[in-house]
Amino acid sequence: MFMPRALKVKRPVQGPGHGFNKKSKTDQEDCDQTNPQASSFQEDACEDTRTQSDTGEHLTESATCDSGAPSSSDNEDEDEEDPVKSFKKSQRWPEPGEPVCVMCGRYGEYICDATDNDVCSLECKASHLLQMGIRAGDDAFDVKDRNADKGSSKSHHPAFNAVGNEAGYSFWEDPFISGLTDDQVERIRSELGIKAEGNDVRRPIVEFEHCGFPSLLSSNLKKAGYEAPTPVQMQMVPVGLSGRDVIASADTGSGKTIAFLLPVVVKALEKAVQGVCSPLALILTPTRELAIQIERQAKELVMGIPNMRTALLVGGMPLPPQLHRLKSSIKIVIATPGRLIEILKQKAVQLDKVKILVVDEVDTMLKMGFQQQVLEVLEHVTEEHQTLLASATIPAGTEELAARLVHDPVRIAIGEKNQPCANIRQILLWVEEPSKKKKLFEILNDNKLFQPPVVVFVDCKLGADLLCEAVAKVTGLTTVAIHSDKTQRERNRILKGLLDGNFEVVISTGVLGRGLDLVNVRLVVNFDMPNTMDEYVHQVGRAGRLGHRGTAITFLNNNNKRLFLEVVNRVKPTGSILPPQLLNSPYLYEQQKRESQKTKMRPDDTLVTTNNLIDIIKKHDRRKK
Repeated sequence: MFMPRALKVKRPVQGPGHGFNKKSKTDQEDCDQTNPQASSFQEDACEDTRTQSDTGEHLTESATCDSGAPSSSDNEDEDEEDPVKSFKKSQRWPEPGEPVCVMCGRYGEYICDATDNDVCSLECKASHLLQMGIRAGDDAFDVKDRNADKGSSKSHHPAFNAVGNEAGYSFWEDPFISGLTDDQVERIRSELGIKAEGNDVRRPIVEFEHCGFPSLLSSNLKKAGYEAPTPVQMQMVPVGLSGRDVIASADTGSGKTIAFLLPVVVKALEKAVQGVCSPLALILTPTRELAIQIERQAKELVMGIPNMRTALLVGGMPLPPQLHRLKSSIKIVIATPGRLIEILKQKAVQLDKVKILVVDEVDTMLKMGFQQQVLEVLEHVTEEHQTLLASATIPAGTEELAARLVHDPVRIAIGEKNQPCANIRQILLWVEEPSKKKKLFEILNDNKLFQPPVVVFVDCKLGADLLCEAVAKVTGLTTVAIHSDKTQRERNRILKGLLDGNFEVVISTGVLGRGLDLVNVRLVVNFDMPNTMDEYVHQVGRAGRLGHRGTAITFLNNNNKRLFLEVVNRVKPTGSILPPQLLNSPYLYEQQKRESQKTKMRPDDTLVTTNNLIDIIKKHDRRKK
């Protein structure tokens, strides 16, 4: 019996009441020691597998946080282990919650060492490696020689040696960037709307090549479609790579995720994992969907780099697979605060080795709902770590609290702070509550406005379900509702269907409102006006991702009177036409009046201090006489 080295971990079949404990594999016999009666077809497959497994990587055993604990495989009888499946047709289909093969969709019983993805058999592993362009014996990545005397000469270093130590990478400013004058740098920032505040701020890069990334990381960037950096990436990446704390605010769809993922990946490359359950990087997000998206993008960047594993820790998904994943020497953890705290209480993960912390959508994460959870997580992280905070909107109150989480930060703002994305045409319509459905049907039947898929935001889960039924019945369009009461499996299916264009209309609560790259969405309808203007900015931002133009239509009426002044202040400067019912509203007039009274100090108003308090009291006493 043989077991290819490149297939490191084998998952047992998950039956009812069983966890996701994977079997550990020890060194296996070579293919020439297998049963001589095996068919010639199996021998050919064995030879192919030997070629793929000659990378020098050895099988590692499953471990727990207690590094001194003996491996369970020592007591396991060899006869109990099934032979590795050679062909996908021999593999079963997955049960709900089980891993899925990246190639054929069958049960992902094994993990491929080269890519850290789930595969079902040797056949799919070979196809996966071929698809990724990875050959046996290739260096994990090459590090550029930064010696200035040698110019562009390169030297190749192995990414790791037998003990698992990894070659370091340090960021140096590219000679082209260093050669720019201060006036040229300021002109670049001015033309791109980049504002950077702080001590000794790094100059922005113009191309990703200016970072001198390892060759495989650069290759992964290009394969993922990141040819040139966006403004936020131009400034945030070099600052992050230099080890500085960052508070970044940029438009929705501006590329903030890659801007913080690149420093995270580079920081994780600096050293080997110290302990099985001790990650080097932690990314916190408010929603499961956003965490799933970030992990997918992280996997794209680390594809083919050995020992660069990620773990997704989110609620709504089975806990045992996540606990077992943490035993695979994870370097990067992407988590929602609630599930992470649950796992921390079980002592299944330790955050004392975390070197870089990212809080995405920081304005939401520091609100009352998440604030205590985030602070509880930070108690487990040592003070000596780098912190990156990012969001499209960071209100003044939130920024003050965020400033307490960072040390000597660089503040980066792209475009107008806390304003909707400039690529989005905003249309505000005054629609009374009884007429909302009729107006929505008109929009969905308008050939000029209707561009499927359309995302319609509502304020409650019941409203999403009821509106979904009404839209499907009246318009006949393929419609689905998504909200937090649906299972994570169902939410993932709907999100995938939305991205694949399987649904024409998606009715959603706020679960799709933040961070998600809905690249094929060109029309967003705010059926219910969000409770805050920050949420409004995020929701309309789903229509203009990655530089594409989009349209956002918002229904407004007197139920939203509390936001009238903020709507005028934020939307009017973009050139959008506001409804006359809003501009002539008495509620708006009262809010403007109160605002002017706050900002305009009357002549008699004097700032009270300890020095003039007695004089002010005497003055008022004389007036009364």
